[in-house]
Parts: sequence; structure tokens; C-alpha cells
Amino acid sequence: MTAIYDSQKDISISSLCPALGIGRASFYRAQAPSPKPPAKLAKPHPRALSPEEQNKALQVLNQEKFMDKPPRQVYTALLDDGIYICSVGTMYRLLEANHQLQERRNQTVHPPYAKPELLATAPNQLWSWDITKLLGPAKWTYFYLYVILDVFSRYVVGWMVALRESADLAKELIGQTCDKQLIIPNQLTIHADRGSSMKSKAVAFLLADLGVTKTHSRPHVSNDNPFSESQFKTLKYRPEFPDRFGSLVDARAFCHDFFAWYNWEHYHSGIAHLTPGIVHHGKTEQCLKKRREVLAKAFQQHPERFTKGIPVPEPLPEAVWINPPEKIPKGDRQ
Repeated sequence: MTAIYDSQKDISISSLCPALGIGRASFYRAQAPSPKPPAKLAKPHPRALSPEEQNKALQVLNQEKFMDKPPRQVYTALLDDGIYICSVGTMYRLLEANHQLQERRNQTVHPPYAKPELLATAPNQLWSWDITKLLGPAKWTYFYLYVILDVFSRYVVGWMVALRESADLAKELIGQTCDKQLIIPNQLTIHADRGSSMKSKAVAFLLADLGVTKTHSRPHVSNDNPFSESQFKTLKYRPEFPDRFGSLVDARAFCHDFFAWYNWEHYHSGIAHLTPGIVHHGKTEQCLKKRREVLAKAFQQHPERFTKGIPVPEPLPEAVWINPPEKIPKGDRQ
């Protein structure tokens, strides 16, 4: 009716209502908003706890001996004491109504672990070390490969294959490697995950005596030790890597050949496709100079093939980070 009336403003209501066969009173009633019916008061369920019983149940649930227990355990403990207050479901509803339906158990709150942000701008500033298992000749038999890697050059500065994982063996390897690399106090940081050998007192005391700073990854965060993880993947994805090693001698022989290849023949994508040995032993500029000469000669012979001018070899990154700060531009992260 309203739509018809609004679109026919030149027709009066007294003329329109008889034409439509309705009374004017009915028309006006249709325009008025209908009153809302009065809200019905919810009647308490006949089996519901009274307010006093609800308060008593909450007091029991929040007692010191029950405050860290779930309702099912509170209910069972009360039954063993000869007490019944309400059902388990009612306990849950009371806790929810009072914003207490959450983890009630006392639990250890682990301290926040800071993300390690470590920088290396030259060899022997930052090492990463880890231990991986190598399958032995029979099921449930393993050999343990310890590897210490220089983060800047990716050079494996020390490795060892042993029959067990031991803090004493790790201490021996780290000490010998520091001597071989002529590490002086306050020169080096060694990073590792949170394995038992890595966090052992024997290793910690050795590093303190050597003046070496130690850092650890956050719990369950493999990305905090990416260089060691990547090196292990390179090892285990080699075509000649066996399913199992027949003996400790076999494992050591394989690793001897692998690390010689890795350090001096493997062109690593993270260090401008140089070998780790070239970078670690200061032969980077010599190698890049030779590459520049070769590319310049190729440009002189066929300049039409190089649309962007004389090609240049990829430069070695100036810095390598473990977890670079957010403010570091992505182009400067390696």
C-alpha cells in the first residue's frame, strides 16, 4: 500500500482506500510499526543448581587442591571423598559462564629464546657444527659424523666419524680444529643446535678456555642452523652415498673422499660458485681475476653475443648471516 500511495501522490488517501477496498483505519494501522511483544523471562530449569549451589561449586573448583585440575578429576576426587556437588557437565558450564574455562593445570612456562643473529665477513669468524647419523651394516646400528663448517667460506674445517655421540669426542674435535686453524681468543663464534653434546659442560668449558663464543639455535627451529643442515643434505644426496656403511672404516673412507671433493672441487652457489677451499684460503681474488680475463677475451672475440657489455663474474658476498635482522635489505642477505 505504501508503494502505491507514494507513487501516486496526487491521489488522496480518502479516494485511494475505497478504490482498493480497504478502510482508512486499516491503512494507517499498516503504516504504524507493530509493537514488540514483551520479553518472556526465562524460567530456571527445575533441575538447575540454585545460585547458592553454583557459588559453592565454584568455590570447590577454585580450591587450592583443585584449581589446577580439570573438572573430571575434581568430580572423581570428590566422589572418593564421599562428596557430590554436581555433574562434570555442570562444572564445565559454570566455569565457562565465569570465564574460567581454560587450561587449569600448572605448567612450566619456558623463557622466550632470542633468535640468533650472527654475522661473518671473513673466514674463521663464525663456525657451525652438528652431528648426523650414518646407517651402519645392521638395523639400529649407526655411525656418528661430526662436522665443523666455516659459515663464511663453507669450508669444512674439521670432521670425525665415531661409534657414538659423545661430549668428550666433540671437545677433542673442536680443540684440534681450533689449533689447526690457529684460532686466537675472542676471534671465533661457534654456533650449534641444542643437542646434548652441543650443550655439554665439557664443550662449554673448552670454548671458555679458548676464548670462543658459543651460541645455540632456538628449540625445534632447524632454520637457526641452516649451513650445517645444507651441508648434510649435500653429503647424503651424493650419487655414491650408500644406503648403509659396512664398517667404521668404510664410513671414514667415504667421508675422507667426500670432504676433499666438497672443499676443493664443489662449486658452491652461496659463495659465487667458488670452491670453499678457494674462499677459505684467500684465493678468491686470484680466481675472480682469471674469470674476468676469460670473459673479457670472450667479449673481444664476439662482442655481438654480449648485449649488456663486458660480462663480469659473480662477486663473492661481503657478509654471511645466520638470521639477518629485518632491516637488512634482501639483496644483502646470503
